[in-house]
Amino acid sequence: MNTPAAEAPRAVRAIVTVPAARAGEVIEIRALIAHPMETGHRSDGAGGVVPRDVLRRFICQLDGELVFAADLHPAIAANPLLAFHLRAQKSGTLAFTWEGDRGFRHTETAPLRVA
Repeated sequence: MNTPAAEAPRAVRAIVTVPAARAGEVIEIRALIAHPMETGHRSDGAGGVVPRDVLRRFICQLDGELVFAADLHPAIAANPLLAFHLRAQKSGTLAFTWEGDRGFRHTETAPLRVA
């Protein structure tokens, strides 16, 4: 009986853009992640199907407090760019987390500087 080889860990590249802000200012935050996004409907050329591998959820927290969340669906593009607005009240650390199929989870952090 053949057992499938363990998958090599994927190199994950995420880019987040967080501008400096003044207290009370509304800023745009952008988060992009490189992800292949397989729908589970494509043939692998050997008669099988390429397993589904999509991002399912994105959350952003400021010092542990949820500030933005999105449920993602198979129709989202590969390498999705998410942009949202945040009213900057205090400085802190933003944590951006992407979760997906097959146990995928990746977190990036970035400082939010409020003057």
